[in-house]
Amino acid sequence: MQENKPVLIVGLGNPGDEYALTRHNVGFMAIDAIAPADSVWKKEKNALTTRAEIDGVRVILVKPQTFMNNSGSAVAPLMAFYKIPMENLIVIHDDMDLKVGTKREKIGGSSAGHNGIKSIDASCGNEYRRIRIGIGHPRDFNSPINPSDWVLGKFDAEQLKEIKSVIQSIKIN
Repeated sequence: MQENKPVLIVGLGNPGDEYALTRHNVGFMAIDAIAPADSVWKKEKNALTTRAEIDGVRVILVKPQTFMNNSGSAVAPLMAFYKIPMENLIVIHDDMDLKVGTKREKIGGSSAGHNGIKSIDASCGNEYRRIRIGIGHPRDFNSPINPSDWVLGKFDAEQLKEIKSVIQSIKIN
């Protein structure tokens, strides 16, 4: 991480009240939990942004407003405007291949079919830090729901408790 530059922390999700607390919006949920309570959000380059200092690190928190599949069109302009190096980009997103409430981190790699990650990879490159939060897969619950519908569904109370717990465990540095 370049110390003289802020860290751009992007939570992936879909804008709009109808998507709040859905599985696909765990990135937005994480950003909301990380942001200080007195944060002032502003619309900037197809995203909502706020600035903060977290664990001694200057950060710009981002919630793209482009819908998941076009997340890169919000992230790339912010990276260019603030001259954010790739090593100072963190993206938080849902992962169906992880059990609900688990977290994995990696740098680079494939998108594993996640359209928000595909979009960022195409717009920015892929050598950034990813924090993947498990939302489970419908097959884990013997559910006939199509995966594309699954990600737009809401967590039950127990799952939401697990998600909030894993979000609290996120460390910036």
